[in-house]
Amino acid sequence: MTLLRDEELTAAFDHAARGYDALAAVNPGYHAQLRRSVRRLGLPGHGAGLRLLDLGCGTGASTAALRSVLPAAHITAVDASAGMLRRAAAKPWADGVTFVRAPAERLADAGVTGPFDAVFAAYLLRNVSDPDGVLTAVRDLLVAGGRLGVHEFTLSGRRADRAVWTLVCRGLVQPAASALGDGRLYRHLWRSVVDFDTAARFAARVRAAGFAHVRTLPLPGWQTGITHTFVARRPETAR
Repeated sequence: MTLLRDEELTAAFDHAARGYDALAAVNPGYHAQLRRSVRRLGLPGHGAGLRLLDLGCGTGASTAALRSVLPAAHITAVDASAGMLRRAAAKPWADGVTFVRAPAERLADAGVTGPFDAVFAAYLLRNVSDPDGVLTAVRDLLVAGGRLGVHEFTLSGRRADRAVWTLVCRGLVQPAASALGDGRLYRHLWRSVVDFDTAARFAARVRAAGFAHVRTLPLPGWQTGITHTFVARRPETAR
């Protein structure tokens, strides 16, 4: 199949928004692993005085992870899908969370401007047409020394990990999604991962975008070798 991109992908997420949380709930450790990735940013003081950008917030799972770990931070949560964003914004949030509809490639057009102390992007970069351009734009939104956290499906490169990913998608996720009328999006999910960077290649991509101190950290459970946290910093001085 051809990967979904841009408006076509956004429309697919709009349609899938109603069942997205239910499908995520059957993934063991889904929310705990997002919180783990947020903690790996290493931000101090429960986030007091910090501005965070949640890029590709979906229905708000990543926003909730940021809020849980860094309750005192101000969070700007952005997504291109109106359907996903409606689901996110309808949930109960304390003060300090703002939702904005915008593609990751056109943040300034929606009034999303830096500087941010950290940017967190979960399950986003493999879905954009120009991940290098998005990474460069994100770097420019950060303060000097600001943190980047990416939580993403990036296979280790081992055949066994690709086989597990394929088994889970074809045996569990795709049948459930098809029953909800969202089979095409979740076929894209499988293909987008196997066609995207390995973990090592993605880390190299982050470095090439001008980030320093890039680390690749595995996640536990069935997603070991399938999902990784990447943490990096904008250099204190320009390249």
